[in-house]
Amino acid sequence: MKSGFTKKQKKNLIRICVALGIFAAIFITDKVIVLADAIGGYAGWVLPFALYFAVYVLIGYDVLFKAARNIVRGQIFDENFLMAIATLGAFSLGICTGVMGLEVEGFDEACAVLLFYQVGEFFQSYATGKSRRSIASLMDIRPDYANLKRGNELVRVDPESVNVGDIIVVNPGEKVPLDGVVVSGASALDTKALTGESLPREIETGNEVVSGCVNLTSQLEIKVTKQFYDSTVSKILELVENASSRKSKSENFITKFSKYYTPTVVIAAALLAVVPALFTGEWLTWIYRGLSFLVVSCPCALVVSVPLAFFAGIGAASKNGILIKGSNYLEMLGQANIFVFDKTGTLTKGNFAVTEVTPENRRDEILRLAAIAERDSNHPIARSVIGCYGGEIESGYTLTNLAGLGVKAERGDDVIYCGNEKLMKQLGIEFVAHDGIGTLVYVARGNEFVGSLLISDEIKPEAEETVRGLNRLGASTVMLTGDNEAVAKSVAQRIGLTSYKASLLPQNKVECVESMLAEKKPKDVLCFVGDGINDAPVLMRSDIGIAMGGVGSDAAIEASDVVLMRDDLGGIPLSKRIAKKTMSIVFENIIISLLVKVVIMVLSALGITSMWLAVIGDVGVAIVAILNSMRVGGKYFEQKKKAVKS
Repeated sequence: MKSGFTKKQKKNLIRICVALGIFAAIFITDKVIVLADAIGGYAGWVLPFALYFAVYVLIGYDVLFKAARNIVRGQIFDENFLMAIATLGAFSLGICTGVMGLEVEGFDEACAVLLFYQVGEFFQSYATGKSRRSIASLMDIRPDYANLKRGNELVRVDPESVNVGDIIVVNPGEKVPLDGVVVSGASALDTKALTGESLPREIETGNEVVSGCVNLTSQLEIKVTKQFYDSTVSKILELVENASSRKSKSENFITKFSKYYTPTVVIAAALLAVVPALFTGEWLTWIYRGLSFLVVSCPCALVVSVPLAFFAGIGAASKNGILIKGSNYLEMLGQANIFVFDKTGTLTKGNFAVTEVTPENRRDEILRLAAIAERDSNHPIARSVIGCYGGEIESGYTLTNLAGLGVKAERGDDVIYCGNEKLMKQLGIEFVAHDGIGTLVYVARGNEFVGSLLISDEIKPEAEETVRGLNRLGASTVMLTGDNEAVAKSVAQRIGLTSYKASLLPQNKVECVESMLAEKKPKDVLCFVGDGINDAPVLMRSDIGIAMGGVGSDAAIEASDVVLMRDDLGGIPLSKRIAKKTMSIVFENIIISLLVKVVIMVLSALGITSMWLAVIGDVGVAIVAILNSMRVGGKYFEQKKKAVKS
């Protein structure tokens, strides 16, 4: 079983274990026989100093090097500087007490400070690596080569050198290097790295494929439709690589806080060590307190755990097929309370489908007759009828298009009429009018009315659950659409939207969002969810733009701040759940770290506690904060429905 450690982490773990073992042996021996008494006299301190200092160099050489390097670069006040000053000061204190013939103290504490500091650094490295692997797993989608077809030969080339229109061959086990259309072959594609979906996607000739998928079963020939820099894999890699550059308000606060906090506590520790001693003359006592104060004041827990929590949150989201372009957007997602949806392609599938057949008991007959009449038409409505029927269509009928009315199909005495309400009235056929929202197709055979078909844009199966779940969370849900009032009202009522606006042109959508942004409260966060190229301006204008990644347009993905690679609206409450958990953990880390440090700093200044508690307090709170941050990366996808319903 793999440990999950990198070579560097394994090396550091071995160093920590070896140093800890040697330190324990020296510490126990020192407490049993007192090493300073082994030589005796004023030079008794030399033996414990030599032994402890050897451990100190073994465990802390890199900290001392970094501190010295940063001082040369002008970056003085960081955790390496604090650790170096505190530990070297403790060794100096031990030498002073030894030379003065007093009980030697400071050597063991100095070693313990760096030893436990390195333990905390190891936990940080492991936690960061674990979160990074969730994001870096996406980097495995980068193709190394493309098999370019030139005549009857295959040439392995760099994907960046392939042009639009070229034919490439993808063998089983290889990554699809560029976006394109399958011109030969059928296979199954592993899309896990792109969408997080575990089930393979079946594709055949004529289907579109995106780069980054892995071909599983059979050889495919693909006609390239996009150059590499425009391909899906290239855009995703760019999103991932740039995600860490956009910092949240919390991260920026911690960065500014540390900038002023570190020099402040160094000055405070120096004053604590010097000022009281000027009046009391107890220099060793106050220097010891100052060093203890310095040790516990190290801001590692805050500086490490807060960015780590955001990093883990972005990693957890990417693991579930949600790409968040920066921790600032993750932070805002947790506060998001206004969700504005485009309709076609977002809440609905964007394709016509037969949604109702009346009467239901004659469904098969109605679909069969309608398919006969529509068999030669390429109109989307005709294709939806034929697709819904799915059976073999009878031939031998003469089809006549009745402009503005419908279609007439004749074979001998058998006559089928398929069309709108006007056709039925013109023929004098008594029919049962349907009041459904969508396109109505009435079917008659001879002079007998058979039934009707309601054809409309299909609502996505997860749309209602997602919208109602967001409503239960206290968010308002709004739909903007170019469809007419009747269609918009029907969709809004079926999925439970708070409100809607119909008959909008693309520029009207921007105006609506501008108006909502102007009217919302300062702490409100507005998210717009869309997929089409006409949604790009609105996605850019909103506080958070959420794009449907799998079938969404390139422009929408470029303009958005969050990309749902699954094309599943359930990713919205899922991403909000991850964001809220991330922010909760960030808040916990800040409060716990500051509270523990302030308490121990006060105790150290008053001399109530020793440097040992300062060491444990500093490293302990850092480890707790790091482990707490790792909770962000738990399992979410299995709990998606719970997230929607909660």
